[in-house]
Parts: sequence; structure tokens; C-alpha cells
Amino acid sequence: MAEYGNNLDDDSPREACGVVGIYAPGQAVAHMSYLSLYALQHRGQESAGIATSDGDTITVVKDMGLVSNVFNDRTLAGLDGHLGIGQTRYSTTGSSSWRNAQPVYRGVAQREFALGHNGNLTNTEDLAHVAGMLPGTVTSDSDLVAELIGQRISQTSNQESSDGRELERALIQVLPKLEGAFSFVLMDEAHIIGVRDPNGFRPLCLGKLEKGWVLASETPALDIIGAHFIREIEPGEMVVISATGVRSIHPFPSDRINPSLCIFEFVYFARPDTQLYTQSVHHARVRMGELLAQQAPAEADVIMGVPESGIPAAEGYAKEINIPYAQGLVKNRYIGRTFIAPNQELRSLGVRMKLNPLRDTIEGNRLVVVDDSIVRGTTTKAMVRMLREAGAKEIHMRISSPPYRWPCFYGMDTGTRSELLASNLTIQEIEDYLDVDSLSYLTIDRLVEATGTNNAGFCSACLTGEYPVEIPENLSKQMLEKNEDQNKTPPLIVPSEIQVGETLPSTVGKADG
Repeated sequence: MAEYGNNLDDDSPREACGVVGIYAPGQAVAHMSYLSLYALQHRGQESAGIATSDGDTITVVKDMGLVSNVFNDRTLAGLDGHLGIGQTRYSTTGSSSWRNAQPVYRGVAQREFALGHNGNLTNTEDLAHVAGMLPGTVTSDSDLVAELIGQRISQTSNQESSDGRELERALIQVLPKLEGAFSFVLMDEAHIIGVRDPNGFRPLCLGKLEKGWVLASETPALDIIGAHFIREIEPGEMVVISATGVRSIHPFPSDRINPSLCIFEFVYFARPDTQLYTQSVHHARVRMGELLAQQAPAEADVIMGVPESGIPAAEGYAKEINIPYAQGLVKNRYIGRTFIAPNQELRSLGVRMKLNPLRDTIEGNRLVVVDDSIVRGTTTKAMVRMLREAGAKEIHMRISSPPYRWPCFYGMDTGTRSELLASNLTIQEIEDYLDVDSLSYLTIDRLVEATGTNNAGFCSACLTGEYPVEIPENLSKQMLEKNEDQNKTPPLIVPSEIQVGETLPSTVGKADG
């Protein structure tokens, strides 16, 4: 079992999860799910799992670690079936342990189903209370949703004929009760179901195979298995995939539909080869750099980007300002987005494990360094120190998004507001803290313009403090105040490799991916 945890000095915002669902009779669904999850590995590196069905039984394989650590020929061979779902996870405020790895499984009233979740509910505590669940019985918001669905199936099992649509009917009853961010993939023995919350905070798209259908968080997960992109699932839409094709259902009232895709999908989370709102993410990032150069030009000798998501914006900045672009930092591609070390001294070396300066590019030059965001500032500060030591004459920091000032409640792990650099310091104070000669952030209107979407609908609460979905007082207090125990990592549980029809113990009120 591989162990993964949060790097306390990682300056990047961290996502929740990537999900995939495949219906493909006669094809190797487990292997296709594996490849699709591989394409979504950037969305979560803590755990991975796949559930498949042969029409009679659902089998689940999940464990801690990267997709390539969890699955091999032997584990994939145990996943028979013509339909399946998968998830790769990064926990937000829930614990990083195998019991929270997904897909979540339930067996209820002679029916089975499994669920994968990307996002974060905001009313978990209220839902658990209304459902009569005692503290210590549900481990995460994802587990809670599975429990609510299971309760509904159990309540109606004797009232309705068994036509195989119990999961669909239960979802229609449960979904309107949920608040916050959720892109779900679910399955029973014969159906794949995809759901997107009424705001569409997290992406989910539909693709077509020659003989089947695919749901995925991002379009590269379709490309890797040869699926043709059809469309994005609409905010508030539920799609049901079965032998008869694809059906669309809208279980939410119309007054709740408010498209609000997380704008950081464009800035950082999504792969550059992803399409969102029909737009190229890579092109949007290049355009962010161009607009940043127009807004905040600098006299410099070299433009460089911070790998990986800062590079397209740096290329755009260099093109617009007509100053040479050069690679100034080399990234170790075998280091993920997390790094574990027992003390601060060793943790500080984590930046050098990930990034190393190219002295030939840096020494004696005035640099413009372009990055996508600054969250806590620890990594940026360490990087600037490295550039100074490598002989940089001047360092002008340019950020292709506005100052990050507010915590996210919709599935992005940012910590408390007291930890966010820009919420506590002025621009001048941040310049002094980072030891840069100048600092500029892209404005929110230019950021939206760069996406090319004609403001199709975004959530920018982390930048503006304007939350599309009301945040309960208990949750806002928890996130806005410093939590002294937030960096404690719970012990991990070693699982058996394959679980068929297993329900796991759990605790209430923790958010999941």
C-alpha cells in the first residue's frame, strides 16, 4: 500500500477528484476505466478505485496510491463486466484513508450500487441529522449520499415493482436535498448514471464509443480510449445510460439552475488539452498571459513560467510583450503534487525535489516569472530564493489569476482564510514577503475574458468572496477560523485487494472528493 499525504508547503490549490463511467458491452471495461483514470490522475493522487458489473454482481477494487500503484493485470482481471465506474481521489477536509477511497458501495434490498464523487456538499451535517444518522456512522459526504440513496431504495423496495430502475428513482428523490458541489457517477448492475449539481461547479462530460458510452470529468479521459466527445452534462442534469441508450432527466427545480463552473478549472485544475464550455483550456491560459502582459508589462530580459500550469501563460506573456521566453525551472516529473517529510527542514527541500533552476537562463538576467496562483506563498517564496541564489538580477512576479483571498467550500482544498497569503497582506507586503522586485495579478474581468466563454457562468468565490450557494454557519466558522488539528494525518487502513458487496464503517460530517 502506498502512502500519500498533503504537503504542508505545497503552494498550489488542490482539487478533489476525477470520475469516469463506462458502458461498453463486449469490451474490456476495467482496462478502459484504468486508462481513463490515468488521464485524470492530476485531479487526485491519494487513492483510486474501479467498480464493474457483469449484470449480476458489482465488484470493487480500490486502494491508497496512484492509479498505477493500485491496479495491475491481476487486479484488473478480477473486474469482469460490461459497465463500470472509477474514481481517483484527493480528499478535501475528509481523512486520507482507505475507508474513504471510492467508489462507495452499497447493497440494499437485493439491489447493489456504487458511487464516485467529485466535489463537496455544504449541508452534510443537516442531511445526516434529518436522516437520523448518529455521529460515527458516515465517513464523508460521499458516504452520506450513498446512505441516503440506500435508505430510499430500502423504503420503496416493497412498494414498487422491481423493474431495475430503483437507483434512478431513489436519485430523483435524494438529489434535490443536496447542496454544494457534486459531479457523480453511479452504477447498479445494468445502468451507468451521471449527475451534475445545479451550479455545475465541477465538470462532467459525455462521450460516444463505437459500441458504448463514457462519462468523465475531462475530455482527455475520452480521448485516451477513443471515445468521441458529444457534450458537457448540463448543470442540474442527470443522464442514465443503459442498453437502450442515453436518457436525460432534470431532477432539480429550475430556480436552482445557476451555471457556476469553478474558474480555477481554467486556471489550474484541468489538463491543458481539456475542453470546457467548448473552449480550449490551453488557449485560455495562453490568453491569460497575453492579457497579463497588456495589464502589467515589465522591463526584462527573459520570460519564464513555473511548471506546469504557469508555462502557457508565460508563453502568452512573452509573445505579447516581445521578450524571449526561456525555460528557467526544470521540474522533476516523478514527483507528484504531494511530498511527505517529518519536519520543516526536510519539507523545505521538497521544493528543490520538484523544481531546480537553470543557471544559464537565470544568471545576470532580469526575469519575469509567471505562475497561475499564489495560495499560501511558501512554495513561491522558496522558488524566488532559488532564483536569487542562481544569480537573477531582478525578479518580477506575474500571476495569471487574481489574489486568492477566500476559502473554497465546493471541493477545492485551500485551508482556512488565515492561511491565505493575499487575505492577510497587501500587494506591497506580499512583494516584501516573497522578496520580488514587483508583483501583479490578473484582474477578474480579464481572467473571464481569457476563457473565451462570454461569461458562460463561473464560481470565483475564492477570488471575490461571493459564494453562489449559501454556506452554513457551522461550516463557514470551521473554514474561516484556524483549526489547530487540520494538519494531523490519521492512520491508514490496509485493505484486502478486492471487496465484493462490502459496506465500511464511517464518521459524520467530513467532506470527500
